[in-house]
Amino acid sequence: MGGRQRTDDSGRNRGSFSVSFVVLLAAAVAWQSPAPAQPLARPVIGVLCGGTPESDAYRISAFRSGLREAGYLEGQNVLFEYRCAEQHYDRLQSLAADLVARNVTLIVAMGGIPSAVAAKPATATIPILIAIGGDPVQLGLVASLNRPGGNITGVTFLINAMGAKQLEVLREGLPKTPLIAFLGNPANPNAQTDSENVLRAAQTLGQELLMLQASTDDGLAAAFATLAERQAGGLVVGADFFLVSRRDKIVQLADERKVPAIYPLREFAESGGLMSYGTSLGDGYRLIGQYAARILKGEKPADLPVQQSTKVELVINLKAARTLGLTLPITLLGRADEVIE
Repeated sequence: MGGRQRTDDSGRNRGSFSVSFVVLLAAAVAWQSPAPAQPLARPVIGVLCGGTPESDAYRISAFRSGLREAGYLEGQNVLFEYRCAEQHYDRLQSLAADLVARNVTLIVAMGGIPSAVAAKPATATIPILIAIGGDPVQLGLVASLNRPGGNITGVTFLINAMGAKQLEVLREGLPKTPLIAFLGNPANPNAQTDSENVLRAAQTLGQELLMLQASTDDGLAAAFATLAERQAGGLVVGADFFLVSRRDKIVQLADERKVPAIYPLREFAESGGLMSYGTSLGDGYRLIGQYAARILKGEKPADLPVQQSTKVELVINLKAARTLGLTLPITLLGRADEVIE
């Protein structure tokens, strides 16, 4: 009996050893086998715009183009979160804070200076890309153009002397107009420089110039009343954020008074204005898209110099010209970057 007991004990021990070995082997295999790959989270770009996705469609499309050149496609390997003020610029700061709370990968401020200024205090860590017509150093957004130094970089648009060149282009289309008006915003930091530039251009051309100013909606109405009273035969609208934000209203007022006008951005011509001459927003936002791609790949805003977009474009709306009864010189039409039929 004692022998059988030893045999049974030995059998049980061998069985326990076999089970333990299998358990250990399974654990070793599990330890050596990699866990199933988890899908990588796609980066999220927060878009802070002053208008709406529809009104800023041209900018957003150009931005996407810059991203696409680097292999980023919205909805595939990058996502967008839109926060738009719908022209209520007092909302921009809270919208920027909302994007930060959403923990987006980076923020693109598409509402010009107001969006850039609203985004800056919202975060000191999330990269911010700006596109403005002013000096980002003077505005306190970056330390310098070459070495931004913080979490902000982007593109500035060439606006110096635009009013003077606009006057030249409009006068080419209206060579016999005795009086042309210039509309600026006295609250703009560049107002004095812009006015001096366009006045010098008028003197060189021998053109009488009526200086108008507006920084409010009531001011716009008063400016156009003065324009009509003085019977100005043409209008140059300066490059100013308030004036740009009232694009549709200004085009409407000029149309009601049958005044041929030239504007600083293509959106005015697309909204029914006669013509525009100014910085190409499309080129600037394409550059912003390229910068966004570089940041998504690991570069830091502090090391990316603020670029200056120097490309300008002339857009002519022939439908508006026909409505005004104008026949524009073929030489002017031939120089246009785009003619809207």
